[in-house]
Amino acid sequence: MGTKSLTTFLDEWDNEEIVVMYRQYDGYPEVHGRDLFDYLSGKKIVNGIPRNEKVSQLANGMSCLAAQVVSHFKKEVGNFYLHKSGTRDIGEQYVYTVYYHNNELKVKVRNLYQNDIMDRIVFNGNLKEMEKWLDKESNR
Repeated sequence: MGTKSLTTFLDEWDNEEIVVMYRQYDGYPEVHGRDLFDYLSGKKIVNGIPRNEKVSQLANGMSCLAAQVVSHFKKEVGNFYLHKSGTRDIGEQYVYTVYYHNNELKVKVRNLYQNDIMDRIVFNGNLKEMEKWLDKESNR
């Protein structure tokens, strides 16, 4: 049985959840966390599409970013599925929440089953901090 995870996206205006992406296996930080970090690195959230910037690194708001992330991860049948916002309790061990705060893209990671402690936040920060955390997790 694989390590299941959910990745959620909050809109930038009122922190409402946009969509939930379910990953059937490899949902632990060393794989999904790293994959998510790698994709999000260098992304810039904008309001409107500027003419003189590299558009491949832009997302026109969090709903645009959510669609880009889903498109990036969903390449074949299986493993990744979309669920309506608010979906929980479908076997996930990790929940990754991607949000935009103080002009920075941030990620919060919850491990729902760690050392008999239910629902523990194991990381919450910007992408630079996430990279350091992932490096530390990989060396455990």
